Amino acid sequence: EFRRVLFRSRDGRQGPRANRFGVIETSLAPPRRCDNAVSQEIRGSIMLDREGFRPNVGIVLLNPHNQVFWGKRLRTHSWQFPQGGIKHGESPEQAMFRELHEELGLFREHVRIVGRTRDWLRYEVPKQWIRREWRDTYRGQKQIWFLLRLVGRDSDVCLRASDHPEFDAWRWSEYWVPLDSVIEFKRSVYEQALTELSRHLFQRAVDRKPQWSDSREENDKD
Repeated sequence: EFRRVLFRSRDGRQGPRANRFGVIETSLAPPRRCDNAVSQEIRGSIMLDREGFRPNVGIVLLNPHNQVFWGKRLRTHSWQFPQGGIKHGESPEQAMFRELHEELGLFREHVRIVGRTRDWLRYEVPKQWIRREWRDTYRGQKQIWFLLRLVGRDSDVCLRASDHPEFDAWRWSEYWVPLDSVIEFKRSVYEQALTELSRHLFQRAVDRKPQWSDSREENDKD
């Protein structure tokens, strides 16, 4: 069950409401540009390691209720966390802050770093999802995941901070929400990231594992 979100601007005026599913939608035409919007350059080449994985960062953004941000990919029914590639010369943290602004319109002052994964988490991309010119070299993504706390307000989120938006709607969901709406080949790394980062949120060991695991075990017994 998703919390209904009501935006209010700094001068107290009421902003756009979430719909009945708790989803904040963004109009596609015409696009609304945010303050301090940046222009995102699309490059024809990407950095790969020797095994064919692209260095990448993933972001789990928390609100004060420990709910996590989910973005709906542009013109699809798939939901995911913010993520993006690490550019040449960038550290994972620098890439994370750049992606945070490009995809969500947030700056450093809007968030606090709670934790990060100790090492890279990898997933392979099915061949049919890979550009033809990359299929001989590209295997997938290796990611450092960051857990962030939003210290700004919901109204600071802007999905139109770049010329190439990633999402057209967003919502807050419980930390252990089932991953059915995530594209299948990413689900395992999402579970790994959420499980590893949960140590920064939950004191009890029983709370640091996916809550949907119990239901899957019951279904297997049936």
